[in-house]
Amino acid sequence: MSESSTTNISLKQYLWQMIRLMRLDRPIGWLLLMWPTLWALWIAGDGAPPPFIVVIFVAGVIITRAAGCVINDYADRDFDLHVERTRDRPLASGVLGTRDAIIAGVILGVMAIVLVLQLNRLTLLLSLAAVFIAVSYPFLKRYTHLPQIWLGIAFSWGIPMAFSALTETVPAIAWWLLVANLCWTVAYDTMYAMSDRPDDLKIGVKSTAVLFGRHDLAFIALFYAAFFVILWWLGIRLGFGGYFNLGLIIAIAIASLLVFQCRHRDRGACFRAFVSNSWIGGTIFFGLLLSYL
Repeated sequence: MSESSTTNISLKQYLWQMIRLMRLDRPIGWLLLMWPTLWALWIAGDGAPPPFIVVIFVAGVIITRAAGCVINDYADRDFDLHVERTRDRPLASGVLGTRDAIIAGVILGVMAIVLVLQLNRLTLLLSLAAVFIAVSYPFLKRYTHLPQIWLGIAFSWGIPMAFSALTETVPAIAWWLLVANLCWTVAYDTMYAMSDRPDDLKIGVKSTAVLFGRHDLAFIALFYAAFFVILWWLGIRLGFGGYFNLGLIIAIAIASLLVFQCRHRDRGACFRAFVSNSWIGGTIFFGLLLSYL
């Protein structure tokens, strides 16, 4: 692939392709990352986290998700060309080159550093672990069928960081919340992987969708169940009342519908089910928010 393929496009087109590279035109990624971070901020802040910290974390979620997309597309640029859903991505299609990805990565990295330097030392140390997790994730699909587990850790790492930022410690409840969110991530990212499974089988890319095979929906349901059971237990420990439980019930109903939506393993249906998981995260957050009001 050429070092850069941007010489024949206008500045406006170039900026749009950079936005696409960072997936800023598709908010589902940062929404799925934001919801558990907000859960953690409200729990750690006892229902009233400082607005300044909330702003830092929301901005951090958007920036780190964008950086993760750049890293992922850089690592997968040769694979993406052979996958129906990803072959028109800027790097895979050649609209942007590797130099453009490096420029975007550096800019996003500097922005992330500026944000995390506003927080305490423990949160800064946790952010270093987050960098390692984000950089290593794209390469796991070459060696293991469980990259979704690593993604679950990546998408849950805002939880201990939120607790450390507000309390300067990471209590056991934060790690239990991380485990719950990891289970949710494996469930929805398996749906995502199901939409790519025919192509992944051809090119040798590994995923839980490939590993689970015809038992994929059963495993998705199992991970959803673990997610909801842990959240229900945490709600009891935290003394949440009816609003939180109502949120869980609605979220369970949504999850059940999404599993049903994937029953035919249709690519489009599986991808739409993945996207709809944001409703689960939002419903749980608003149930939690109402519990504190």
